[in-house]
Amino acid sequence: MTWSRGLVAGIFLATLLQPLYSMPARHSLPPPGLYEVIARLELPHLERWAIDHTTTICLPITQSNTEIPIPIPIPIVSANNPFPQCTAANLVGYDKTLQYDIVCPGRGAAKGRAVYSVSRDAFSGRVAMVMGAKNMTMTEVQSARRISDCDRRHD
Repeated sequence: MTWSRGLVAGIFLATLLQPLYSMPARHSLPPPGLYEVIARLELPHLERWAIDHTTTICLPITQSNTEIPIPIPIPIVSANNPFPQCTAANLVGYDKTLQYDIVCPGRGAAKGRAVYSVSRDAFSGRVAMVMGAKNMTMTEVQSARRISDCDRRHD
């Protein structure tokens, strides 16, 4: 029985590509834990007047099920923001990058777009926000490092 070169090449190629198509979708979420976040709220044309502030946040394990709304994976830490009731949509993670849209309920609600660079024990990124009906835009710039597990106190 003779095999044609095309058939052998096709079977070989299919065998090589099979692991790529059977891999589950993976998001580049930061590992759960307590993070020290340095954040700065930048307004258009006033970037150099922005002041850094430091806070700690606990990032829990996030389920990445695309069928149900998920909470925002990395919260916005600026004071008086309208995003606590909002969810993440279009969550895309590849290599060491995490991107998602922030969607809020209601007509004329605030919205945003987050892009982060994620590593094993840190993340940094920018969240571009539009404050709904006010048509006001701003950007929160974050840089964080993991300091411990969430159940441990850090002094």
